[in-house]
Amino acid sequence: MYKILTLNNISPKGLDRLPRDHYEIASEIKQPDAILLRSYNMHDMPVSPTLKAVGRAGAGVNNIPVDRLGEFGVAVFNAPGANANAVKELVIAGMLLAARNLCAAWDYTRSLDATGEALEKQVEAGKKRFAGFELPGRTLGVVGLGAIGVQVANAAVGLGMKVIGFDPKITVQSAWRLSAQVQQALSVDELLRHSDMVSFHVPLNEHTRHLLNAERIGLMRPGSVVLNFARDRVVDEQAVLAALETGRLHSYVSDFPTEAVKQHPKVIALPHLGASTTEAEDNCAIMVADQVRDYLENGNLRNSVNLPNVELTRAGRARIAVINRNVPDMVGQISHVLGKAGVNIVHLVNESRGELAYSLMDVESEIDSETADNIARIDGVLKVRVL
Repeated sequence: MYKILTLNNISPKGLDRLPRDHYEIASEIKQPDAILLRSYNMHDMPVSPTLKAVGRAGAGVNNIPVDRLGEFGVAVFNAPGANANAVKELVIAGMLLAARNLCAAWDYTRSLDATGEALEKQVEAGKKRFAGFELPGRTLGVVGLGAIGVQVANAAVGLGMKVIGFDPKITVQSAWRLSAQVQQALSVDELLRHSDMVSFHVPLNEHTRHLLNAERIGLMRPGSVVLNFARDRVVDEQAVLAALETGRLHSYVSDFPTEAVKQHPKVIALPHLGASTTEAEDNCAIMVADQVRDYLENGNLRNSVNLPNVELTRAGRARIAVINRNVPDMVGQISHVLGKAGVNIVHLVNESRGELAYSLMDVESEIDSETADNIARIDGVLKVRVL
């Protein structure tokens, strides 16, 4: 029986992927085999020695201590692309809100207290005051062409916009899905120089913090719109506010309201609605539950953020999964232990990612606890599981 600790409300459609005859699922479980969560902050949580996997029903993992968990041999999973359509729709909505000044116009209309002809005059005054612009023919720059960025770019093409994209690490899968009409920028700076609107879809890390700063805002066309549905610190908010005051920027649309920006009249701040749809929550929960289950039961890794993708069809009486530091001769030492125990390897896959490596192997005979313990004692081995 696997024990699953939930730190947030997880969609029942996801939890239903974990059959109750093999899984105990609750919000209060000691010594869990896996943890499922959404936005709960795990950074101050102790790591149980029984923990094998953490699955986030979403894309970002800033709330999870990924490196620390890796030191304990814990696989961390996310659900990339499962909420892509929800975020894409919100980005397009943000573009329309900004282009047509809809939020300010709505606030203005709600404040009108006249009636009859006086109300009609005030309405007409607002009509002139909140005149906007149309999207066809405008240029959207998309920074980050992962699952979300590709959908945003393609949708903007469908709206008649010119689209420029930049992503130095675009995957083959994303490239295949990207519209042929999306032009390639060779740098963020080049993209900003040619965009009327720019949308960011990158993770927050040391390379992307304040990716948009005062210097780069200076490269943008006067009256540009910035859309941030990635993370708040991807943009320098003080630089954005200064540009809004001078008119360099027309508006700033953000899914991350902070004290600095939430009250500014040219800021459209939303309460982190990117993945807040029933469909997205269901999709994320289903994806991450399937991945965690496959890892616990079969040792397969899909969409792990700290370990390589590894999938192996079963072929043997037992299966061994080993997480270790990515150093030389680890596979040789593991094979030596198995050989001394008279265990023959039928099939083996070894892959690495950064400082961690993962070996998944099928063997012809059962593995006793002594053999598993001997593998665990190898210097550099972090976790051994016999499946």
